[in-house]
Amino acid sequence: MLTFDHLVIGAERLEDGVAWAQERLGVPLEGGGNHARYGTHNALLGLENGAYLEVIAVDPDAEAEHLPRWFGLDGFESGPRLLTWVCSTQNLSGALPRLPEGFSGIAELSRGDLHWKMAEAQTGVLPFDQCFPGIIDWGTTPHPATRLKTSGIVLERLELQHPEAGKLRSILADLLTDDRVHLSAQERPHLSATLRRPDGSLVTL
Repeated sequence: MLTFDHLVIGAERLEDGVAWAQERLGVPLEGGGNHARYGTHNALLGLENGAYLEVIAVDPDAEAEHLPRWFGLDGFESGPRLLTWVCSTQNLSGALPRLPEGFSGIAELSRGDLHWKMAEAQTGVLPFDQCFPGIIDWGTTPHPATRLKTSGIVLERLELQHPEAGKLRSILADLLTDDRVHLSAQERPHLSATLRRPDGSLVTL
């Protein structure tokens, strides 16, 4: 029902997040755009196998139409880091009842000529301390990855650590099959992603 879609890196300032990602990955990101509903803006990097990476931050020149902002960006104060991940579905209305508590409904979103739907988190923070993915439905809009240059970077592994890893695993098992996603029980929630660069070296975000 769900397919891995993209990684989300948060930053206090977009330019700082872009510099952080480019330094680690060794390839340039592309400009994204603005999200009027949440007052945010982003930059993107195409990954192999139809996925992508997003760097996102609050846009200081925009006022959000709706609060709280997505991905827990309200009050974000740390350095750039991997915030969460997003999976896609072709039937968001059908998937919504099967998602864990913490979602409030479906938001209609747009950026330029892109139009999509997304399950909206009640507090802005996704369930399981953002270890549970955001859920997106692109509808008839072409996937953003089809517009991005090929970077040669491949997602090898996504590690999700959470005190309730067992519960999270049981929920995801009914929704997603992806050998790259690994869960483990740890005292503090944490996400990390391992990517393979074009030269074969690995980097963990």
